[in-house]
Amino acid sequence: MGALEDMTVVVTGASRGIGRSLAGRLAAEGARLGICGRDKAALSELEGELGRPVVTAAFDLCLEAPTLDFLAKVRAELGGIDVLINNAGFNPRKAPLVEVATEEFDSIMAVNLRAPFLLMRECARDMKEKGGGHVINILSTVCHSDMETMGAYTAAKEGLRALTNVFRKEVLDDGIRVTAVYPGGTDTDFRPNPRPDYMKPSSVADAVLTALTLPEDLVVHELTFRPMVENNF
Repeated sequence: MGALEDMTVVVTGASRGIGRSLAGRLAAEGARLGICGRDKAALSELEGELGRPVVTAAFDLCLEAPTLDFLAKVRAELGGIDVLINNAGFNPRKAPLVEVATEEFDSIMAVNLRAPFLLMRECARDMKEKGGGHVINILSTVCHSDMETMGAYTAAKEGLRALTNVFRKEVLDDGIRVTAVYPGGTDTDFRPNPRPDYMKPSSVADAVLTALTLPEDLVVHELTFRPMVENNF
């Protein structure tokens, strides 16, 4: 049996990159998966590869109604949610704040902060009924370095960091573990050019899985890791 046998796990941003690698690792450990993203074709392809019960949905995390519909479908087909991994991230470009349009700022906040809040709130209700669970929020090492041209994204991730820390305290007595993960540079299509010297998405997924499958008498509150070439710390 895998470490996550028959547990229901929700992963956002699963159509590519870290989220896709996570889905594969979680399925290999026996999890039932609710996965979402924007690329319907990529999600369908991934579903066929996993070999586990899977619910997929392609929608914009900026929107509340399809997010709630997705969670309802996961509950109906797979059971109550045991684990939530807020992995989806959005930063359309690097630009100084004076060049960021209001609509662009709002979209960055919606995906990186508002959507995780909504998912945490809703999934925690399942976890409370079950007597426990685990929420893992994928943040970024931008939280540790205020980088020019990434102001809106950094602000959103900093907001999620604060939200994660508060949430951890609020659900402690409900047996819900809360982990903040701060990966450094990762070679995904999140960036415009390939960076083979950065971490592989599969390596990040392995680190997240480690935090998720540790003994029940401990929890990792914060996990930071970087590629060996990164020195902005």
